[in-house]
Amino acid sequence: MTATAPTPLSTRSALAAHLAVSAVALAAALLFGASTPFAKQMVGDVSPIMLAGLLYLGSGIGLWTVRLIRDRGFAALGLPAREWPWLLGAIASGGVLGPLLLMIGLAHTTAADASLLLNMEAVLTAVLAWVVFRENADRRIVLGIAFIVAGGLLLAWPQHDGMGQSSTLGSLAVAGACLCWAVDNNLTRKVSASDAVFIAGTKGLVAGATNLALAL
Repeated sequence: MTATAPTPLSTRSALAAHLAVSAVALAAALLFGASTPFAKQMVGDVSPIMLAGLLYLGSGIGLWTVRLIRDRGFAALGLPAREWPWLLGAIASGGVLGPLLLMIGLAHTTAADASLLLNMEAVLTAVLAWVVFRENADRRIVLGIAFIVAGGLLLAWPQHDGMGQSSTLGSLAVAGACLCWAVDNNLTRKVSASDAVFIAGTKGLVAGATNLALAL
């Protein structure tokens, strides 16, 4: 029995879905990239840990408000018990440690360097996916990652511009934040079939409240 070719309608639907997902991903990248210069402007007036807590707590409150409006009240998620450790691990790594390290890094490096170094998150996410979670590696992805690593090493190289060790410390802190978010990305995939608004909102509330409590 021969397989039938996809109809033009199904092909157009698949293309539209792919474009929609790509648009959402690009919008997320744009917003995340724009947040770094704004955070840099605030990091001198507020301690890094308090700023990390305030930013994530604000996102958690906003997302939970959206969820309550969308569902017209509180709706139980029904997350299986075996997935809660993955979610809690993602909150600890990507919600508590990652933002804190980024704020520390921004206090010791420029927003431009930090924004470029944040590309290391994709590298570390892929490496963890290959090494720990045994996902397949594509040659094009490996080549792209090699260029990102080269750029990251160039930025992290000790500088002699008056910032000295502080510049290197900032780069290492941003790289540490990328590692935390890489762990977060891989752990969140374990619960990615659940409500994304719930996951992101809960991460913001718990991580933001934790960092804010540590800052007070």
